[in-house]
Amino acid sequence: MQLKSLRLFMAVAETGSFVTAAKQLHTVQSNVTAHIKKLEEELGVQLIHRAGRVRPTSAGSALVEYAERMLTAHDEAVSLFKGQEKACGRLRIGAMETTTALRLPPILAAYHAAQPDVDIQIKTGPTAELVELLLNGQVDCVFVAGRLEHGRYHLLKAFSEQLVLVGSTPMTRMPSSQELLTSAFLAFRQGCSYRQRIELLLASYGVNAGRIFEFGSLDAMLGCVAAGMGYTVLPRGTVEAHQHRFGIHTLELPTSIANVDTYFVAPEPESWTPALASFAETLRDAVVVDEPQLTAS
Repeated sequence: MQLKSLRLFMAVAETGSFVTAAKQLHTVQSNVTAHIKKLEEELGVQLIHRAGRVRPTSAGSALVEYAERMLTAHDEAVSLFKGQEKACGRLRIGAMETTTALRLPPILAAYHAAQPDVDIQIKTGPTAELVELLLNGQVDCVFVAGRLEHGRYHLLKAFSEQLVLVGSTPMTRMPSSQELLTSAFLAFRQGCSYRQRIELLLASYGVNAGRIFEFGSLDAMLGCVAAGMGYTVLPRGTVEAHQHRFGIHTLELPTSIANVDTYFVAPEPESWTPALASFAETLRDAVVVDEPQLTAS
């Protein structure tokens, strides 16, 4: 069924006149008649009573309901990509749990205030998993640790983090190699960039078989660190935001391990929906970055 045919049919059903419908849609009566006949042949039913008062048949009335939904969906889709002042639809964001908990709330709040008709969906996970979701088209954009060197994606350095060693007691020095060898580390699952920094830290002290326990949530990890189960490595800002809830302490790490940048990554801008374009604009306005322009990798 052609959308034009459905529009002409709806005009006849609403006005009760082929002539009025033709004038309303700036065409001629013969064109209206031809389109409705084509619809009737395609569906194998009579849609309009032509004898006496022009009105939909029972089959025509049933088609009215479907036609309204089809035409509304079409019009919404067209308006979505015409750069309307208010975006609509959905925005699927992937982000690391630490980024979601600490960095994104004020940005999401500002975005929702500006675009209240957009449905926001957040998927959290480690960097490797988030990249996979982006490559498979399951999210519209992601926040990941480090630059994504894969194909043509556009990057915005959103946040610079300083990772710290987190333990249950005050620390004035790095634990010795022997202490690290006999201690456990708590981390998110494989693919987490902070877990990779733990492995780099252990390797730098000659520990190649450290014990790493996997956790699925930040609160569980910090609670177990506070209880003395082991160490973890997290952004300083994240730890400071939760120190009032947990008895945890931090120690600075070597610069080569501590410094990590979080990037906003999305496909090329020409493929963005208005919802994604507006979010990128909100992000640029909300964060202080060293590389303020989107660049292709």
